[in-house]
Amino acid sequence: MSSFNAKLYQSTQLRQEMRINPRLYQAMELLYMPLLDLEMHLKEQLAENPFLEMQEADDQKEVELKEDTIDEPMGDDQVDWEEILLDGFDVGGRREQYEHREFFEPTPVEAQDLHDHLQGQLTLLSISERELRLGEELIGNIDDDGMLACSPEECVVGLNEWLDEVRPGVVERATDITDEAERTAELAEIELTFRPYDAVEAERMLTVIHHFDPPGVGARDVRESILIQLRQRGEEESLAYRIVEEHFDALINRHITEIAKAIGVKPIEVQDAADSISHLDPKPGLKYSIAPEEYVIPDLIVELIDGEYLVFANDTSLPRLRISQSYRDVAKDTRAFTGENKEFIASKLNSANWMIQAIEQRRQTMLKVMHFIVDRQREFFERGVQYLKPLTLREVADHIEMHESTVSRVTNKKFVQTPRGVYSLKYFFSSGLSTTSGEDISARGVRDKIKIMVSDEDPKKPLTDQAIVTLLQSEGVKIARRTVAKYRDQLGILPARMRKRV
Repeated sequence: MSSFNAKLYQSTQLRQEMRINPRLYQAMELLYMPLLDLEMHLKEQLAENPFLEMQEADDQKEVELKEDTIDEPMGDDQVDWEEILLDGFDVGGRREQYEHREFFEPTPVEAQDLHDHLQGQLTLLSISERELRLGEELIGNIDDDGMLACSPEECVVGLNEWLDEVRPGVVERATDITDEAERTAELAEIELTFRPYDAVEAERMLTVIHHFDPPGVGARDVRESILIQLRQRGEEESLAYRIVEEHFDALINRHITEIAKAIGVKPIEVQDAADSISHLDPKPGLKYSIAPEEYVIPDLIVELIDGEYLVFANDTSLPRLRISQSYRDVAKDTRAFTGENKEFIASKLNSANWMIQAIEQRRQTMLKVMHFIVDRQREFFERGVQYLKPLTLREVADHIEMHESTVSRVTNKKFVQTPRGVYSLKYFFSSGLSTTSGEDISARGVRDKIKIMVSDEDPKKPLTDQAIVTLLQSEGVKIARRTVAKYRDQLGILPARMRKRV
């Protein structure tokens, strides 16, 4: 029986591989950064690298960077990042005119959220400490929509568990009172204030909260919220109140005729009541939700000048970087520095050169991408969204001779200001549908056609999905009914039976 012998062997193998060093990662990050993030990043670089300084807008002196770069031997752990990143690098011309813009930073004001708003109303009431504690517990369980996230009974259970924890300590402190009459009164007060809560008290306090602003807050579901809003408007005896109270499910499904028969009124009366109900807020708490502030500053500008769409980089607010003349003169004297000092100067100078070139490469790449988008989507800029053509990242990447991931980074979180408004660069990319003429049409354009069709439809005879398919096919668009249903859902358009009016 043969045995397996483990041995060590040596062999030579030739292969090619590319290892990405930190600078290439930084270059990718620069492509990914929106304008505001890039501006902050450049300011940080100005503070960290003494070889970088700001160049004034009226300074037309061009700095030859490559002549001043200190040559360092390229070790095994480095790659020729300039060749990889800046292949075909073209500095291009600078804009000669800079528009003077004043920008006033908006001063953030502390916003009041829903819980603060309700808590403020609660403290204005003339109620006992016990009721205040219960009201705070209920308000704490109201979600951002303004709905009570749990039942009043569950709130009571949680609050009673807290009372069981704190009551012994409060009683112990009261028993330390030396005056017997004062001690007896304090214990009686504690017995009254810290006794367990029950569901009746919770319901009573919840009814108080139902009268708070915004109307409908503290309800257990949408139906109760709408009923509360109708009661606050004094419409308890109205047809709308009866419909919500007795036929809410049928109302949601727009069974107007069925509700009319059940109540014994005309369908048009039910329709009018449903219209008034639709003006009520099903999620009253959202008006006090604190949305994150988002500032959109376009990275690119498209302007129509003499019949041509021209593309500009909106980077006049960015710091213009150049190599500091004084530090460059110091770096030229290579004999004055040795060891760590020489390595530090070489590193900082090369880093400064790289940063300036990488920023310009980012700018040129963005302009190339936007130029192609403008050429491809010219009809969109002239005629509207229905004429938006299908476009993929691969098509742009092939045209500008860059990798698809580079185009993805360039278009991510970037915006462009156009004669038709401000758009995300991702807006111009969408899949396509075939037409009888042989040309593809953008899915975004088809959705816009569906939106217009529904807005122009007869409300008494709304268009079904199949009817929309027929209309689109008459315009030469090949589309399936399930695709129409998907686009309709994306647009937030209800099915035909729920849009029908009597």
